[in-house]
Amino acid sequence: MTLGTVAVLLAATAAVVVTGATSASAATVTVKPVADTYVQADAASTNYGTSSQITVDNSPVRRMFLRFTVSGVSGTVTSAKLRLRTISGNDGSNNGGTFRAMSNTTWSETGTTWNNQPTIDGATLGSIGSVTADGWYEVDVTSQVKGNGTVSFGASSSSTDGAYYDSRESGADAPQLVVTTGTTTPPSGDPVLVGAGDISDSGSGDTATAALLDNISGTVFTTGDNVYSNGTASEFNSYYAPTWGRHKARTRPSPGNHDYNTSGATGYYNYFGTQAGPSGRGYYSFDLGNWHVVSLNSNVSMSAGSAQEQWLRSDLAASTKPCTLAYWHHPLFTSSSNHAPSTSTRPLYQALYDYNADVAVWGHNHVYERFGPMNPNGGADAARGLRSFVAGMGGAGHYSFGTIQPNSEARNSSAYGVLKFTLHANSYDWQFVPVAGQSYSDSGTGNCH
Repeated sequence: MTLGTVAVLLAATAAVVVTGATSASAATVTVKPVADTYVQADAASTNYGTSSQITVDNSPVRRMFLRFTVSGVSGTVTSAKLRLRTISGNDGSNNGGTFRAMSNTTWSETGTTWNNQPTIDGATLGSIGSVTADGWYEVDVTSQVKGNGTVSFGASSSSTDGAYYDSRESGADAPQLVVTTGTTTPPSGDPVLVGAGDISDSGSGDTATAALLDNISGTVFTTGDNVYSNGTASEFNSYYAPTWGRHKARTRPSPGNHDYNTSGATGYYNYFGTQAGPSGRGYYSFDLGNWHVVSLNSNVSMSAGSAQEQWLRSDLAASTKPCTLAYWHHPLFTSSSNHAPSTSTRPLYQALYDYNADVAVWGHNHVYERFGPMNPNGGADAARGLRSFVAGMGGAGHYSFGTIQPNSEARNSSAYGVLKFTLHANSYDWQFVPVAGQSYSDSGTGNCH
């Protein structure tokens, strides 16, 4: 083998998890390796099959091998992603490795050494660029995964700065092969907007809410604090990417104060790219069916006459859609005892009210709460008021309620879940969808103004 040859073998076994359908005719299976190891040129007779890490390097030369046995897949494979997590005890690398397919699927995890390593004879599948510690990275291996069976891949690096990944001995951080079958095109019908805020940290709440999204088609929204505690690139890769990150292609986010703990929220903007709106300003809009949807930024100026408030008024004036929904992080109305109502957001709500918007959704407080239609001062207003929701139950630890505010109609502080809107031509349905094992629910229907 040449130094540019990739030698990572991916072998997946019966450790299969069916995470659910992405639409009525799609399903995702996550497979963990049955074997992984690496070889090292200056330790030619040493086997590393029981090591807690696998690595690629060019000084000394190291090559990785993993193997996956795929089962439980039915239908046509439309996507297969190899996912690897960098270890915590390394400061990263400028080259995460180049990956190739392999025909050898019988190599020995505990017997492979530099001296007897298998030949890499398949097509190049992709490369990983620079990596940092505690991050998830992926390679598209769809061309190699056709269905059930054993597959092998290999990887190497031309850099003398080695990249180190958790091996299958690392448990939850083990490599993954994520296989999707069927079409991921949302079924025909009224569009769906689904999401929550206050999402990813080192806990497991976001794992459970991401599993809900696996079974709900449509556009995903976030109401800020996408990752904790500081919105760093490493946190996005470590916490958000493995869970809600698998739905990034259909996500339209908004930023929270924790995202802005990194100066300029660069972790947030770099992770989401153009999906977070133009020029890193944090506010933008899009249309879904008969609905105009606005994502706003409550971490920058919102005062009357500010750039954002003036943009919002112009955006609403230009919209030709009969229904409007807006979301951002800090709630104007909330009964939680942790964060008081953010009155600085009132000019945004006022602009929405002036243009007959219908729904506002927030995060910040880690609870679920629904308010009846209100005017900007919090008075009940069935004719023109916006119905509002606090949807901060995306995965971070729950908060509690204090004094219940006027017009609060439903609330929960113990269930993780997502808030699903089905957007009809002149009305909408809302539904709180709880994670597995929890039973709280809230649903209803509202009409557009």
